[in-house]
Amino acid sequence: MNLRKRGKRASAEVHTSAMNDIMFFLLLFFLIASTVTNPNVIKLMLPKSSSGQSVSKKTITVSVTKDLRYYVDKKEVAEADLSNTLAGYKNVATELTIVLYVDRTVAIQNVVQVMDTAQKLNIKLVLATEPK
Repeated sequence: MNLRKRGKRASAEVHTSAMNDIMFFLLLFFLIASTVTNPNVIKLMLPKSSSGQSVSKKTITVSVTKDLRYYVDKKEVAEADLSNTLAGYKNVATELTIVLYVDRTVAIQNVVQVMDTAQKLNIKLVLATEPK
């Protein structure tokens, strides 16, 4: 006759200490990765200025790269269509300011063309610079 108790069963346990370490490292990785990313997709070398000010009204960005590609709010636009595109933005917002990002190697004539277009449409224009 077998009189031993049958109550000694193996218990199932889940150890989550390793899961906490993994989650901590993933959180740390994404925090570091998010600080490294740059929201400005178009790479430009801006001229430097010691009296720079920021603009807080309704703004759109116009960028001119060193190979003379024009971008309006990160969308590539042909030079001939720049006036029509800016006129479309002018119809949407009454007080509009253009922040002009131009690579420092671009000829001044191309900058003046964008400035003339903004002047014809009666839009304020600000030239973006880097602090010294």
